[in-house]
Amino acid sequence: MQNRMAQFPFQLLVKRSGSENQPESLLCTALLRAVPGRRAVYDATLNGKNIIVKVFSHKIRAKHHLKKEWCGLNLLDSKGLNVPKTLFYGQTQDGQQVIAMEKITESATILDVLGKTTNESEKLDLLILVCKELARQHDKGVFQKDLHLGNFLLSPVRNSTGRIPEAAAEKENTSNGVRGDKVFMLDPSQIRFSHRELNKRKSISQLARLIGYLPTNDTVSVARLCEEYFKVRGWRFGKPDELLLQKQFITHKEKTVGRALKKCLRTSKRYLRVKSGKYLAVFDRSFYKEAELLDFIEQIDVLMSKGQILKDGHTCFVSRVKWDDKDIVIKRYNHKGFIHSLRHTIKGSRAKRGWLYGHRLRMLDIATPKPLVYIEQYSGPLVWKSYLVTEYVRGQKLYDFLRDTNVAEEDRSAAAQKIAELLDKLSKHRITHGDLKHSNILITNNGPVLTDLDGMKMHKWNWTCNLRLAKDVNRFTKRD
Repeated sequence: MQNRMAQFPFQLLVKRSGSENQPESLLCTALLRAVPGRRAVYDATLNGKNIIVKVFSHKIRAKHHLKKEWCGLNLLDSKGLNVPKTLFYGQTQDGQQVIAMEKITESATILDVLGKTTNESEKLDLLILVCKELARQHDKGVFQKDLHLGNFLLSPVRNSTGRIPEAAAEKENTSNGVRGDKVFMLDPSQIRFSHRELNKRKSISQLARLIGYLPTNDTVSVARLCEEYFKVRGWRFGKPDELLLQKQFITHKEKTVGRALKKCLRTSKRYLRVKSGKYLAVFDRSFYKEAELLDFIEQIDVLMSKGQILKDGHTCFVSRVKWDDKDIVIKRYNHKGFIHSLRHTIKGSRAKRGWLYGHRLRMLDIATPKPLVYIEQYSGPLVWKSYLVTEYVRGQKLYDFLRDTNVAEEDRSAAAQKIAELLDKLSKHRITHGDLKHSNILITNNGPVLTDLDGMKMHKWNWTCNLRLAKDVNRFTKRD
C-alpha cells in the first residue's frame, strides 16, 4: 500500500467496523501530514463528498491509536466542544486502521494563519479565539498534554493577507470569537479527560504555553489574553496568579528552547550537518552555497589570516572576514594540549557551546550576533581546534558609547534601560554571561547586543545562578 500512496490520487478500500456491506471506496487526493511509522492524514472524497482520512500504521499499537482518536473526538463532541464530526472507522485490506471524518472547508490551522498575519492586532485576535476555546475545554475537564497552535483549526480561513473574507467579517460576534470565527480542536491523542473542571494551577500552566506565542515584552497583550481567559472561567486574575503565570511561562519556554536546540545540531530545514575527513560542521542553510561548503571549511584559516584581525591570543584568534558578500566574524579556539583537547571533547567544543548559546539567546529574544556555522577539527577522536562563525554586528562598545560626547543624555538613559532589561531576561532564565564587561556589549541602532559568550552558563538552581550573577555584576561595574 505504501507504493500506491506515493502517487495521487489513489483508492483506499476500507471495511467499516461492524458492517457486512462492501468496503467503502475512498479516493485519497493529497497528503496533509505524516508521522512515519505511526499515521498519515489525507484529503479524500467519499461518494463525491470531501472528507479527511487518518490511516494508523503502527505495527503493534495501531488499533490502540485508532480507538483513542475515535473515542477522543466523540467525547469532545459530546461535551459540546468544536471538533470535526466522525463518520466511520474500519480496516484496509492490508490491515491498517482508518478513521474517516468530516472536512472543515475553507479552514487552516491557527499556526498557519498566524504565520501569514502581519498585523499585531489581528494576531492578538487569533490568540484570543484560541484562548476562549481553551477556557471552554478546561471548564469541561479537557487537558491538552501537547498544547500547540497546530492542533487548532480556524474556520473560515483568512486570505493570504491575514484578513478575513468579507462575508465572514459581516457575521455578528459569537461566544466562539471576536469576529464570529469558529475554532476546532484537532488530534485528541494527547488529551486527558476529567469529570471535573481543570483547577487554576493546571489552567495557568496551559495559558502560559499560549502566551509563548506573544512577543516577550508585550505585557499589554499578555494582560488582555489573561483577562479573556479568566472571564470565560469566571475567575479573577490576581497577583498570585500573575506570579505563577510568569514562573510557568519561563518553565515552558526553557523546555521549548531545549527541544529546538537539538535541531540546531542535526540536518533539518534550517541546518546542514557535514562530516568530511577530520572536520565536523553544522551550517545555517541561509549562509552557504552548497558548491562552496567544503571549500569554506578547508580554507577557513587562510580566510582568517587575510581578514581584519580583531584578536590574536593564545586561547583564540578572531578575524572579521568578507565571504560571499557576507560580513562575518570567525573565532578560532586554538589547541592548548592533550588534556585541554580531551576536556573539550568530553564536554563539547567551545565553538559548539557558543553556537548553542547564541541560538538559545536569540530564541529568548536576547540580542546576540546570529550564529552561522560551527566547525570542529579532529585529531583522531579528539577535538583539536574549533571555529565559530557569526554575523558581524556594527555598533559601539558600551565603554566607548558612554564616553562619546556626541551621544545625547536621553540616548544614554534609553540604552541603560534596555541593558537593564537584557540583564533581567538573563536572570529570569538563570543564565550568566561569565565575562560581563563593557566591551562585550555593543550599542546598535536596534538596542544592546551581547557578544563573547565563551563563559556563558545555564544554571539549574537559583542559588548557583545568584552566585555567578553577583560576579557578573561586579565585573560589569568595573567599566573596562
